[in-house]
Amino acid sequence: MKAETIIGPGSIVEKPERSYLGIRLSTPFGGMFAVVTKALKELRKWSKENSLSEEGPYFVRYYHCDMKDIMEVEVGLMTNSGLVGEGRIKPGSLPKGKYATLVYRGNGLRGNQALMKWAKDNGITFEPLVADAVESYTCRYEAYLTDYRTEPRKLLWDVELSIKLAD
Repeated sequence: MKAETIIGPGSIVEKPERSYLGIRLSTPFGGMFAVVTKALKELRKWSKENSLSEEGPYFVRYYHCDMKDIMEVEVGLMTNSGLVGEGRIKPGSLPKGKYATLVYRGNGLRGNQALMKWAKDNGITFEPLVADAVESYTCRYEAYLTDYRTEPRKLLWDVELSIKLAD
């Protein structure tokens, strides 16, 4: 059975600052999803060992998204624990502000393309991490709203895509 891609409407929402623990990575786009999956498993194991597995959601944050070069990403778990992490698991925060957002299920590329088109059609610009860099974002992330323990098939997860707007 092929999973159907479902894409919700784009909207602008105000988000508070959110603390998290995460693992930041640099990886070529080719093979990135295997690297991200491995890091997510590491973070999930650590969060379970530290009684954080019920917090969340888990997410992937994209700092630089140049598919022809190195992708700079971070896997994370939103938490209010106050823990400082361990080893390569470090604390961070998603900044407060206005975000373009939508929820999709299925094909992530289609979900991302839909939000980018909606933003362009509505004259919305995103806040870059590095000015003039190819697809550089102060905060762009995909939060996994579906619990991976109850639905292991990623193509059936509800995913919230959010990108911070330029002021």
